[in-house]
Amino acid sequence: MKDNVKISISSWEEAELARSLADAKRHRGGLRANPQNIARYLRPPADTPFPLEYAFHLLGDVRGKSVLEYGCGDGGNTILLAYRGAGVIGIDISPQLIDLARQRMEVNGMSADLRVASAYETGLPEASVDVVFAIAILHHLDLGLARKEILRVLRPGGALILQEPLRDSQLVRALRKLVPYRNPYVSPFERPLTTPDLAALAQGMTKTNYHRFALPFISALKWAPTSVMYWAARMDGQILKVCPWLQRYAGVVVMRLEMSCG
Repeated sequence: MKDNVKISISSWEEAELARSLADAKRHRGGLRANPQNIARYLRPPADTPFPLEYAFHLLGDVRGKSVLEYGCGDGGNTILLAYRGAGVIGIDISPQLIDLARQRMEVNGMSADLRVASAYETGLPEASVDVVFAIAILHHLDLGLARKEILRVLRPGGALILQEPLRDSQLVRALRKLVPYRNPYVSPFERPLTTPDLAALAQGMTKTNYHRFALPFISALKWAPTSVMYWAARMDGQILKVCPWLQRYAGVVVMRLEMSCG
């Protein structure tokens, strides 16, 4: 990308802009934060069966720290990071989603530095953030370019916390390629990550936490009522606790990687 272009529109970025616009158009209200939801993510337990709760658990105490939300979307997680006391910088390639995130922060009386920016060129100074919080974004991206930018902005001793879909089965990946993308909320460049992808991403960093969630039956219940999904997640957690060897079949990974202090 050229240095004098803030956001270079590559094929990936064009697809992401289209997907994000469709996502923003279907957004209807719901900008005011639910107090119960806020409480849920303030101090989630280490043994939570919910991957997003576990990602927030891995944050630890971020009061006064700079947290970059990498792909903040409409600000659903941004508001939770702000309530945790972090100095939040949220970036997203979609102007429409950033506008929704700004509205969300305003409605809730919170603040964050929200910017329209490419994941490959955030515009942030080198070594300027303590934590990069990346929830379901890396599987949309060129991992090599994303990794380069994440390492550039993280301070020594800083951490990357990620939650991503993970599929190591070659058969499942092959079958997935046969299914055409017709959903406007799904980019044609999306794909689950693999264990080698994560290893390449983690190169030069220290993996301090790694946990997998969501056995295949969770996907089968995707459209089930919320109460059923809560029950299923707890059942999933119990199964993986009793049979940890089944983690290889779980389709969501949450991981914390840390930069060296030197």
